[in-house]
Amino acid sequence: MYLIADGGATKTDWTLIDNKQLTARIYTLGMNPFQASEDIIEKIVREELIPQLPAEATCPDIYFYGAGCTPEKCIVMKDILQAAFPGSKHIFVSTDLLGSARGLCGHRPGIACILGTGSNSCYYDGENIAENTPSLGYILGDEGSGAVIGKTLVADILKGIMPEHITKMFYDEVGLTKADFLDKVYRQPMPSRFLASMAPFVTRHKDEEPLLKELAVKNFRLFFSRCIAPYKRPELKVNFVGGLAFSYEQELKEAARMEGFEVGDIVKEPMEGLIRYHNDA
Repeated sequence: MYLIADGGATKTDWTLIDNKQLTARIYTLGMNPFQASEDIIEKIVREELIPQLPAEATCPDIYFYGAGCTPEKCIVMKDILQAAFPGSKHIFVSTDLLGSARGLCGHRPGIACILGTGSNSCYYDGENIAENTPSLGYILGDEGSGAVIGKTLVADILKGIMPEHITKMFYDEVGLTKADFLDKVYRQPMPSRFLASMAPFVTRHKDEEPLLKELAVKNFRLFFSRCIAPYKRPELKVNFVGGLAFSYEQELKEAARMEGFEVGDIVKEPMEGLIRYHNDA
């Protein structure tokens, strides 16, 4: 019996597998150890996860893949899980990027990418991350992310680059002023998350507004040229996980063709692939 977790900032997806059969699927609050304290994470495990598990699931093997799980934070997460499941003999904690790679590629080598508020990618050797182009955040990098799509859109609006009808539509929908944007980006916390919240405007209108579609394609071209090309493995398909990637399938494929790559699988979440990976181990 084993428990797989895909941990994000807002929610964590838990799946209990027994004899290669899905026994329980549970959702709890997010457990990013960079954003939540140890006390909060412990409380989520004890009050949200454990009460929903079957009575017999007292000591499963645990595979936790999570956002914010740096080597130091992996130790923290492992200690929390070990204390909550003292009988568990195997607890593995790693990054959400490894979880995405295993979910997308299984036991085969490939390129795996996450596109959400931020972006990340790796060359995966079939078991572990062999190479990783650093994402560097929305100021120095994060090409392909919702934050950069939002940043580009807002900048084009404020600079008067976008046509008047798109600008009006944008202001009507978001209900913010130029002063509001400058305040939220330069004075308020989590500006990358705020900028990413502007990206759905592009998603909603890209099919009827060629300039918005072009904005997305340009962003994804930068992702391929700056984040994927350094792996020097053009023969491998590029696979994606994340709601943003799922919403921009056609634009991703167009950008990939223009940069000499081929897109493989695009999924919203990696859990189904992680179940296959661990069942085949």
